[in-house]
Amino acid sequence: MNRAADAIVCGAGIVGIACAWHLAVRHGLRRVAIVDERPPLSLTSDKSTECYRNWWPGPGDAMVSLMNRSVDLLEELAEASGNRFNLNRRGYLFATADPERVAGFEAAGREAAALGAGPLRRHDGSAGDEYVPHRPDGYAGMPDGADLIVDDALIRRHFPWISPDAVAVLHARRCGWLSAQQLGMHLLEEARRHGAFLVNGRVEEVLRAGGRVTGARVSLRDGGEERIGSPVFVNAAGPFAKEVATWLGADLPVWFERHVKMSFPDRERAIPRDTPLFIWADPIRLPWTAEEREALADDPEGRALLETFPAGAHGRPEGGPDAETLILYWTYEEERRTAPEFPFDWDPRYPEIVLRGMSRMLPSLERYFGRLPRPWIDGGYYVRTRENRPLVGPLPLEGSFVCSAFSGFGIMGSCAGAELLAAHVAGASLPSWADAFALARYDDPAYRALLDNWPDDGQL
Repeated sequence: MNRAADAIVCGAGIVGIACAWHLAVRHGLRRVAIVDERPPLSLTSDKSTECYRNWWPGPGDAMVSLMNRSVDLLEELAEASGNRFNLNRRGYLFATADPERVAGFEAAGREAAALGAGPLRRHDGSAGDEYVPHRPDGYAGMPDGADLIVDDALIRRHFPWISPDAVAVLHARRCGWLSAQQLGMHLLEEARRHGAFLVNGRVEEVLRAGGRVTGARVSLRDGGEERIGSPVFVNAAGPFAKEVATWLGADLPVWFERHVKMSFPDRERAIPRDTPLFIWADPIRLPWTAEEREALADDPEGRALLETFPAGAHGRPEGGPDAETLILYWTYEEERRTAPEFPFDWDPRYPEIVLRGMSRMLPSLERYFGRLPRPWIDGGYYVRTRENRPLVGPLPLEGSFVCSAFSGFGIMGSCAGAELLAAHVAGASLPSWADAFALARYDDPAYRALLDNWPDDGQL
């Protein structure tokens, strides 16, 4: 062996770096090797929504428990670092123009409350009914749970930029966003100060002897090869985790979804800079003029733009009060892939579709129709299980572990997911919800039966 390590972490995305941080800083492993052929945080971690939420459906309270713990850790890290990564708690604001959807909002709020996300408060304009507005910055002293506002005057007072036909908004409160790059670099710097080190190369083989991990063979980015001896190998390889798992005797039950985001300069100040993350909860028909509709109807490729698109268009401002950037997201096509493909591409119509779809909630965006400033488009893969819960725990080869399948919640879930992973590695006590994320859950007949009727995967 060229050198030794207490643990090898395969992958330098936010999840891998968080694993290294917990192993080195919280569990005292002095030599943690982080192996990746790319610069840290550069494949998918820098292309996320950078948001967080404890707002998750069941069955059971495992996802809410995981995210509550992750938000606890984010707040601890923010406090210790002087909020280096700009954690805020503006919340997630769901809105609907469908009166029949209001009952669903209330049911979701009551379910989330029962699972531990905090109480639901209903605001209907009654005397003495107080709604606590969000603050643009910071995270301390804000309510948790959610506020369901069904009073039109109250909606217009606090959210005048929402479509005038919105009949209700649901403001989930222990939610917000942060700088994922700054969070990741803070964790990496701290881990390196405690002995972790980066290896710029690709894991080619997991070494083994006597039925357990003994290290890894790495082809170095600048040429040559290195063998790192270690009794622990952590698969945090993001989009490549399924491939890496086959070396460890496991078939991860995951697929891959492409997710794209658009950002552009909101020079017209169409959207206030201090809004929460906003989500339109209704299906959408894109707004077109009569002439545009006629032209699209005559175009075989354009006809699809006249159909009804799924709910879930969402977005948020990026940067401080003097910034201009507006970020919009909408996964209107769900294409499951068995393996990731790079380079990443996207529908060239995406900017127009997202802009018009989002204008259903935010009519002020109509001022950009036909004159959208040149947008920036990027995206990455969500690696997800069927029920959209991560995989954290041991793999069949002794000494090997997985921390993966964080879908669209890697930034928000990485701290608690990595803490759970490190507890498995160190043989420490596990939280009551640990089994909900272990690969072994699929061996349970009752769990497999539950999968056949999984009610809601929590994906936005």
